[in-house]
This record gives sequence, structure tokens and C-alpha cells, in this order.
Amino acid sequence: MDRKKLFDYALERYGTVPEYLWRSSPEHGVLRCDTNDKWYAIVMNVDGSKIGLEKGRKVDIVNVRCSPLMTGSLLAMNGIFPAYHMQKAQWVSVLLDDSADDEQVKALLDMSHELASRSGSGKKLRTVNKEWLVPASPVMYDVERDFRRDGTILWKQTSDVIAGDTVYMYMAAPLSAIMYRCEAVEVNIPYTYDNGDYHIRKVMKLKLIHRFAAEDMPLSEMRELGVAAVRGPRGVPDALLCRLRQLEKDG
Repeated sequence: MDRKKLFDYALERYGTVPEYLWRSSPEHGVLRCDTNDKWYAIVMNVDGSKIGLEKGRKVDIVNVRCSPLMTGSLLAMNGIFPAYHMQKAQWVSVLLDDSADDEQVKALLDMSHELASRSGSGKKLRTVNKEWLVPASPVMYDVERDFRRDGTILWKQTSDVIAGDTVYMYMAAPLSAIMYRCEAVEVNIPYTYDNGDYHIRKVMKLKLIHRFAAEDMPLSEMRELGVAAVRGPRGVPDALLCRLRQLEKDG
């Protein structure tokens, strides 16, 4: 598995996009849990000598959390090494090439996300509602038809949405515009779908609150307000949120 496949999986599974925090190391990307901002993976490009491989050869690795009880067993597997630059009892480094099986890497990322989401469990989970922007394809799914049926749809949930959150739906080409404001009225509904290319494990129930016209918020204007693309669930920048609220008020 390479870093692109890893990031694609994190986006599909958890709605996470990498954050590049270090100007001196622009290729280092951090993945963090939405509920508590804890890191659950760090993708880095380092000299092989940092993990016991050949010096002078750059390699991509991902650091993931693991239970201290599992560290020894994991280190006996191909492509897994003592964590570089992290606590070696609670993290391991996984080589992002063909050394470790793709499904194994996904399982390790899932385990790391679960451990990170539990970290600092003394903290309260998010209770203040949030605004999300999610993508949809009008070519693949007729959202309007289902909204017209009873004003609600079931939608794949890949982020830590809570009931009461606002979900703006961006319809991809040929519309390329934000078309709906919805409320998440029910979340974390178990749902199983797998056609080999597309996987769903849980869904949320969205209630339609407002329709926008296609010309209200096209992608060209979204770019000016801080959103260049919508590839997965993400928060709504303040400038875009203010403009959407004004459009709804004026409409």
C-alpha cells in the first residue's frame, strides 16, 4: 500500500484528510480523530536508516498506534518496525510498499483510530453542533428524487457526525454546486453494503431543510470562500458558512 491508497482509505472510512503541519517537512502528513483531535497516523518520508533499513534510501512509512501487548507480535511481521520518532511501546512504523499486505495495513489503521478515539476518554465527546460539507454525485445517485419522496435520505457516514449537525450537500459535475442544507436527525445507523469497490458500514439519516439553486453557490464561488474541492466530508469554512446563511435568508 502506498500513501495515496492509505489516504484514500482514511478519507472513505473516517472522512479524514491529511494535515501537513511542518514547513521543514512538507511531505509529512498527520491524520487525526475528529472527536478529540488526537493523531492516529503520521505518514512520513524518511531515510531508511531511521527504521533499520539501508542508509541513503528514502522510504514512505506510516506510524500507527498499537496496544503495548501487541507490539512484540507486530514487529515480527513483514514491513513493520519499531516506531520512528514516537513512543516505541505504543506505536509502530509500517513501510508503505508491498512488504505488508494492504488489508493488514487497513486493519492497523483501524486499530490506531480506535485507540486514538479512546485516548483522553475523560474528556467529554463533542456536544456542540457542527457544519459539514459532503460530496454527492448526481450521476450515481438521484438525491432529489429521494428527498421528494419523504424529505429524508440515508447517507453514508464516514465522519463523526452527531445528531443535530448541519450537513451541506455539494453535488458534483455536471452541477458542481452546493444544493442542499440538511440536518442529521439520526446517526451511526448500522448498514452493510460492499460491491467490491464501494463499502458502507454505517449511515446517517439526513432531513432536508433548504434547497439552493445551482447558481447560488457554484464551485467557482466556493473557491473564493476557501473551498477548492470537495473530495470527502469536511468542515465548512466561516466565510462560506456566512455566505450560505445569507443566501438562505435572502431566499
